[in-house]
Amino acid sequence: MPEQYNPTPPKLAIVVLSYNGKDLLEKFLPPILSSQTTYSQVYVVDNASTDGTYEFLQAKFPQVNIIRLPVNKGFTNGYVESLPFIEAEYYVLISSDVEVTPGWIEPIINLMDSDSTIGVCQPKIKSYNQKTHFEYSGAAGAYIDKYGYPFCRGRIFFTVEEDNNQYDDIREVFWCSGACMFIRSKVYHEIGGFDNEYYAHMEDIDLSWRVKKFWKQSYGLPTSCSISRWWSYNLLR
Repeated sequence: MPEQYNPTPPKLAIVVLSYNGKDLLEKFLPPILSSQTTYSQVYVVDNASTDGTYEFLQAKFPQVNIIRLPVNKGFTNGYVESLPFIEAEYYVLISSDVEVTPGWIEPIINLMDSDSTIGVCQPKIKSYNQKTHFEYSGAAGAYIDKYGYPFCRGRIFFTVEEDNNQYDDIREVFWCSGACMFIRSKVYHEIGGFDNEYYAHMEDIDLSWRVKKFWKQSYGLPTSCSISRWWSYNLLR
C-alpha cells in the first residue's frame, strides 16, 4: 500500500505523476496550485523518486497531498497503484512537465457536468518551447485511422501545426492525451483503469478506446482552455 494522505474527498482531484521530477514540480506545480478551484485538491504521486522529491514537497508544498509509491513500475502503474486511494468525482491526470494557464479547469468541468455522456476530456495542448504551435502528444484532441495509426487535430505523424485557432471548437474525439486527461472516476474504475501492459505510451489511446466501447464519449475542448507541455523523456525512467 502506498504512503498517502486521506483528505476529505473533493469533487476534482488533480493528480500529478512524477518520477525524479523535483525541478519540474518546482517550476510547474505553483501554477496548478494557484489555479485551483474551491472544489479541487492537488495530489502528487511520487513514483519512487530518488532525487528528494518527497522531502521537497513536504517542505515547500505542505498543502499538497502526497502518495508515495515504493517502486517505480512506469507511467501506467503509477496511476494503477494510486488512484484507488483517491476519492473524487473527477480526476485530472496531468504530467509533471505541464504548465497550466488560468481558467484551464472550469470549462471542461462545466462541460462534463452538463453532459453525462462525456466520460473523458482534454484541453488544447501546446508546446512549452514553441507556444505558437501544438504539442506532439494530444494537440487539440485525437483520432485513429482504419489502419490503427493515431493522429491529432494539429499533429499528423511528425508534422506539428501552428495554432491559428483552427481547432477552437468543442467536438467528440477518439482519444484524449494522458498528458492532461479529465476523466470521471466512476468511468475510470468501471472500465478497469490503465492497462499495465503498456507501461507508457499508447496507454491513453487504449483507455480512451475502452471509455468509448464500454461507457461514453471522449471530447476535446480547446476553446478558452489550453496548457503547454515541456516534453521530457526522463519522466519515467
